[in-house]
Amino acid sequence: LQLHHSGHYHCGGWVSFGLTQEWKESSPVTVTVHGVLLSEVSLWVWPPGGQVALGDHQVLSCTVAKGTGPLSFTWHWGGSGTLLGPSPYRELCHTGDSDS
Repeated sequence: LQLHHSGHYHCGGWVSFGLTQEWKESSPVTVTVHGVLLSEVSLWVWPPGGQVALGDHQVLSCTVAKGTGPLSFTWHWGGSGTLLGPSPYRELCHTGDSDS
């Protein structure tokens, strides 16, 4: 379910009485979909331990186990606050000294 699925729902169908058919509907019910706070945010690193040789690839992946979207991700390097990108997946190609 998504937040936009909230609303009033009912069902209906044709009911037969001998040769007569009649359309019948249930009483409506209200469905409210609540947002879930983000939790269990994890960072996955490959190769494990974050140790890479100069020129190798480093893969970072951010996941959220629970939460109501829309979600957005940002990557930051060190304490500088430098924005590295909005994707949950980040690949550092040809790592150098400046990527530590």
